[in-house]
Amino acid sequence: MNYHRQHVRNAGVGVGLADNPEAMSLIRAQGAAAVIWKRQPEPGFQAWIDNLDPACLPRARVVVQPHSVRDVVSLICVGSGMPGGKHQNVFIDDIAALADVFATLMNTSYLRLRLDVVSDNACRKFHIDAVTARLVCTYRGLGTQYGISTDGAEPKRVFTVPTGAPIVLRGTLWPDPPQSGLLHRSPPIEGTGNTRLVLVLDPVGDEKAGI
Repeated sequence: MNYHRQHVRNAGVGVGLADNPEAMSLIRAQGAAAVIWKRQPEPGFQAWIDNLDPACLPRARVVVQPHSVRDVVSLICVGSGMPGGKHQNVFIDDIAALADVFATLMNTSYLRLRLDVVSDNACRKFHIDAVTARLVCTYRGLGTQYGISTDGAEPKRVFTVPTGAPIVLRGTLWPDPPQSGLLHRSPPIEGTGNTRLVLVLDPVGDEKAGI
């Protein structure tokens, strides 16, 4: 997918900003809690996916090897009734590319891939995931929200990841958990009429993932 660079201001303590996929390795830096790849989709693609009938947005939960992601997601899109064409191809290719980047970063041979279609307040509570690390990319709708909590309460200042920008977040199984108190959530959208399409990637076998 061709992306324009986007400046993300005041990303928050412990959140790195990457200009390219290789720089997502900032997640390994001391004190890092998350890293965002600063990008945004081309307007043509965004307009296409924003205007699709939510009923044809792809939903899936599968475990897959990175080299098979393109074929697997293609079948998922066909099964969902997502319209074919160049924009669907862009969507599929981007997921495959993110899977390759994340699998390489985590040194894992299998990924748990989720495509979630969200129109309610699922996961609205701020939390940290029980994984080594997680990649989240919101293709449609508001992006993941995050903030710093020093006492377990909701963050006083909340940041929103731009639509189309992947974020990698350390989880509780990371060997050196971040001390920044970074928590995240799915933004509450129930009653707004909005629908989000979210990609989530986790390494399978966290105890075997090389980090």
